[in-house]
Amino acid sequence: MKKIAIIPARAGSKRFPRKNITDFFGKPIISYTINAALNANIFEKVIVSTEDSEIAYIAEEYGAEISTRPDELASDYATVVDVCLYELDKEEQNGNVYDILCCLYATAPLRNEKDIVKTVQMVQSKDCDFANAVTDFHFPAYQALKSNESGFLEAMWPDSISKPSHDMPRLLVDNGSTYVSLVSEFRKVKSFYGKRHKGYIMPRIRSVDLDYPEDLEIAKYFYNRVGI
Repeated sequence: MKKIAIIPARAGSKRFPRKNITDFFGKPIISYTINAALNANIFEKVIVSTEDSEIAYIAEEYGAEISTRPDELASDYATVVDVCLYELDKEEQNGNVYDILCCLYATAPLRNEKDIVKTVQMVQSKDCDFANAVTDFHFPAYQALKSNESGFLEAMWPDSISKPSHDMPRLLVDNGSTYVSLVSEFRKVKSFYGKRHKGYIMPRIRSVDLDYPEDLEIAKYFYNRVGI
């Protein structure tokens, strides 16, 4: 089965500007994802999709192929699904048809090539049509609170909030690193979440996705403890 890895990397993050190329122990953070994808040695092509010339230059230096996305796919309203569909269409127009899509976020430096391979294998083995890297909820999800119209807090799930955690099922959450699907099913649902969906469980200590500047310090702390 032919496989493609797509690494979306736009420049315009509002919460953490230029996060895709921020320094992480002397290297741009995107390089860790590029290296992991290349070292997995399972992809016919590893593409970085970006509108930014600096990101493109850095990604190419680390061995990725570059695809320049149009401006409308670099806005705050464009989704990663939109980007992946665009790149798949572009590849098919050039005669490159793939069976498996692997979307890798550039801001997950502690995810390694073994994680990628094992997540892809779940789909390639036909065990499922969709798989992504997940981890345990850091806080008990059943104790979630929400603000009501009066500004007071109330339980999101009132029937569960007081139950002991050991009586509740294990809950997992997408860790923001690795998304794999059959291309045919991805095109049908236009999502990384479908009916035949499984998760590859990663430890919390390596499930760090950079959404805010403080996440960089957390990633550095865990990297110093366990590396990748």
